Amino acid sequence: MALRVVPLTVGIGVAAGAGKVLASLASVSPGIRVELFARPGTIPPGTVAVTVREDGEPEEQLVRALMDGKIDAAVRGTLPSSTTLACLKRAAGVTHLVRIALLETADGRRFLLAPVGVDEGWTIDEKVEMVERGREMAPAVGLPPTVAVLSGGRKGDLGRHEQVDRSLADAERVAGLTKATPWEILIEDAVGRFGMVLAPDGISGNLIFRTLVLLGGGHGHGAPVVNVGRTFVDTSRATPDYARAINLAASLAKREKST
Repeated sequence: MALRVVPLTVGIGVAAGAGKVLASLASVSPGIRVELFARPGTIPPGTVAVTVREDGEPEEQLVRALMDGKIDAAVRGTLPSSTTLACLKRAAGVTHLVRIALLETADGRRFLLAPVGVDEGWTIDEKVEMVERGREMAPAVGLPPTVAVLSGGRKGDLGRHEQVDRSLADAERVAGLTKATPWEILIEDAVGRFGMVLAPDGISGNLIFRTLVLLGGGHGHGAPVVNVGRTFVDTSRATPDYARAINLAASLAKREKST
């Protein structure tokens, strides 16, 4: 008798910009069951042929469903970042979240990028943790566990500005502690050669993401939170399409179940 394949269930939050989330459902891979988490009235009845979970605090409901095992993976979607990630941090019992984005250039080159939050990646310890977590994640998305550590200039720029000097020194230190490769400011050469790119700080990482995805014709597949023990994929509310994040969440959840 053939085994019945149980579809994976991915929950996604819906608030402002609901139309983008709903339009994305048509591109979700077969075998993925999607549930929407939203405040009452956000999605009119009969709009979509998927399960809609309504609650006055959809952030809490989405995270609770994930942690309780009622869904296999979660995607933030268009829910507010601050409240949703605060709920996730409390539920997971961690002091901070580590997010690593999966990006794709317009010509199809994929790579991991961190940090992607403006408040992330400002200390050596944070950067070291991101490198270690990125190496663990890379095989799950078909990338090599190699890491390029970027800085704010080339070695020949040493002395031009104290912040450039500091970023060069930090990159060398992080690379030394993790056996990653210091790669100066040459992101154009790092992408496609390394599985992960570590930006100098959260501001530059966020700008790399926005420039690639919102201006450069590339794609963002979401940023999995890699230190909460469950599959949660963070997304930007500026993301034009959420199917890639849903597909990524399901892929990671499937891998999690098989290990």
